[in-house]
Amino acid sequence: MVAKVQKWGNSQGLRFPKALLEEVQVNVGDEVRVSVRGRKIIIEPVEKVRGKYNLKDLVSRMPKNYRVKEVEWGAPVGKEEW
Repeated sequence: MVAKVQKWGNSQGLRFPKALLEEVQVNVGDEVRVSVRGRKIIIEPVEKVRGKYNLKDLVSRMPKNYRVKEVEWGAPVGKEEW
């Protein structure tokens, strides 16, 4: 595909055909990572992570011998229902 860099206001930009964006599963409003390698501009979709943390990354940092234990927080205080 050949595209032309065009002026948009005080910036320059490229337009991508809908079919191209569908192929790489990028939608309008999605974030992309833009980098330069040599004389090439690389545009990659940012991995979609809901919230601030990625659950898979957090779980991968847990020690292998980690075991879940019940914690006693004391008697109810206030209007908690058990």
